[in-house]
Amino acid sequence: MTNKPSVWQALMNKRMLICIFTGFSSGLPLYILISLLPAWLRSEGVDLKSIGLFALISLPFTWKFLWAPIFDRYNPANFIPAMGRRRGWLLITQLLLLCSIPVFGAYNPKLDIWTIAYLAGVVAIFSASQDIVLDAYRRELLMDAELGLGNVVHVNAYKIAGLIPGSLSLILADFLPWSSVFIITALFMLPGLAMTILITEPLLKKGAPKTLRAAVTEPFYEFIGRHGWQSALLVLAFIFLYKLGDSMATALATPFYLDMGFSKTEIGLIAKNAGLWPSVVGGLLGGVWMVKLGISRALWVFGAVQMLAILGFAWLAGAGHSLFVLGMAIGIEAFGVGLGTAAFVAYIAHTTHPLYTATQFALFTSLAAVPRTFANAATGYLVEELGWRNFFIFCFFAAIPGMLLLFKVAPWNEEQKPTKSNLK
Repeated sequence: MTNKPSVWQALMNKRMLICIFTGFSSGLPLYILISLLPAWLRSEGVDLKSIGLFALISLPFTWKFLWAPIFDRYNPANFIPAMGRRRGWLLITQLLLLCSIPVFGAYNPKLDIWTIAYLAGVVAIFSASQDIVLDAYRRELLMDAELGLGNVVHVNAYKIAGLIPGSLSLILADFLPWSSVFIITALFMLPGLAMTILITEPLLKKGAPKTLRAAVTEPFYEFIGRHGWQSALLVLAFIFLYKLGDSMATALATPFYLDMGFSKTEIGLIAKNAGLWPSVVGGLLGGVWMVKLGISRALWVFGAVQMLAILGFAWLAGAGHSLFVLGMAIGIEAFGVGLGTAAFVAYIAHTTHPLYTATQFALFTSLAAVPRTFANAATGYLVEELGWRNFFIFCFFAAIPGMLLLFKVAPWNEEQKPTKSNLK
C-alpha cells in the first residue's frame, strides 16, 4: 500500500494542472450564456421577463444524461486518428463552441430575439456535451484520493473562467461593438483546445460498453441497486434542491446590478471580482475543512452559510447604488457559495461509481442544473411581482428544503463511506 500524498504533492502534479484547464473550458461557455448574454440583452433594452425566460436555454444541461451514453459507447478516433474516445469528443465539442459563439454578434436583440434564443440553445447543447466528456475524463484521470482536491481545483478554475464573459467582456462592451466582444470571448476557448491536443487518453481499466443499450441501462441499475429505490430518489431530490435558492438568487444578478444603477464597468471591475475571489477562497477552504469535518457535516455547515449569505442581496437591494455594499454583499454570498459548492461537488463525486463515469456524472450534474433552467425561468416574473428585496428573501426560503433532506441523505453523525470500485 502506498502512502497518501500530501496536499502539496497532490497540488503540484500534472493531473491538477489538467483540472485547471478542464474547469476553465467547462465554465467559459456556460458563463457566456448565463452572464454575458443577459447583460447584452438588458443593455439593448430587452425586458426582464424575456431575459428570465432565456434561462430555458439551459435545458441541455438538465437533460444531457439522455445522450451521455453516446460518449461512452462510440469512439470518434475512427474519424479523428490518434485522438482516442475522450479526446476525440473533446476536440469536436470545443471546435463547435469556438465557431458558434461569435455568431451572437451578427444579430440585433430587438429584431432577432428568437434567432438569438435558438442559437443560445445550440451553444448550450455543445457546452453540455463538452461537460459530459470533461467530467468523464476527469473522473478517469484522478486517483480516488485526489477526487476531492481535483474537483475543487476544477470548480475554482470553472469560476475563474467567469471573469472573461462576466468582467473582461463587459468592460470591452463599453468600448467595442458587441460583435467584436463575442469574437474575443470565443477565442478564450483556445486554451481548452490546446489541452485536448496535448493531454493523453486515460487508460481504460474496463472496456467501453459493447452496445448502446448497455451504456444506457447499466449505470442506472448500478445506482439503484447500490442505494435502493427510496434512498436513490432521496439522493436525486437532494441534488436537485441543495443549490436551488442560490441558483435562483444569482439568475438575474447582472440585470439586478444594472437596475441598481451600476455601470457595466463597475459591474466588471467590482461586482465580478468581489464575487470571484471569495468564492475561490471559500472553495479551497472548504476542501481543507472537509478533511476534518467529513462530507456529511460539511454539507450541513457549508449549506447553512450558503443559505444565509443569500440575504446579502436583499441588503444590497435596500441600500441601492453603493459600491461598498455591492462588494460586501457579493463577497459574502460568494464565500458561502464557494463553501457549499466544495461540499456539493465532493458529494456528487462520491455518489458517482467509477465504472459508469459519463452517464452517472451527467445525471447528477443535470439534476443540479434543473433549478438553473426551470426555476430560474420564473425569476423575471417573481421580481416583477415581489420586487428585488422580497425576491431574495423568497430565494432564502427556497434553500430550506434541500437542507432538510440532509437528515436523510447525510445525517450529521454519519460519515460517507467510499464507493466500492471494481476498476481492476
